[in-house]
Amino acid sequence: MHELLKLDAQVTQRIQLSSSTSPWWKPAALVAHSGDSWLWAIGIGLVWWFGGPFWHRFAAILEISIVIQALFVFVLKWLIRRRRPEGEWGGIYRQFDPHSFPSGHATRAILLAVMAAGLGPAWFGLLMGAWAPLVCLSRVMTGLHYVSDILGGMALGFAMGFLLIAISPLWVRLLHFLF
Repeated sequence: MHELLKLDAQVTQRIQLSSSTSPWWKPAALVAHSGDSWLWAIGIGLVWWFGGPFWHRFAAILEISIVIQALFVFVLKWLIRRRRPEGEWGGIYRQFDPHSFPSGHATRAILLAVMAAGLGPAWFGLLMGAWAPLVCLSRVMTGLHYVSDILGGMALGFAMGFLLIAISPLWVRLLHFLF
């Protein structure tokens, strides 16, 4: 196990960008933040507010899914307690969320991509399918996660996405009753 963690740290270090010298730093940081849960909560809330009946149900399912995902990842992080890689950027993450495994951003991005592909319009599924891997990679590039944090988050996001799609007919009936 020690050798795997050592390899993980080495690969991670090769992918990381320097915030002071890399021209790709700012785009990577922007993409890394595009997976923030508060941003998605607000965006999905606006879709629900301004959308029609389909978008109300779809937005509600996504919002509930994000809450479930965030709680599950929070519990896993506090059970595993793996420290984030050393770095100079991402103070808010390092202060309020010091644990890195699994990556909540990777879990959320893949979860949203899977759900968009399974429940949403095709254009949204394609857009999310292109966006999610970029968020995952950017989290390593900005030094906030190890590669294994991302891989674990991606696996969790796929599993949660497929599970939540499988139970979505129950949600649709419940949401139809409520709205």
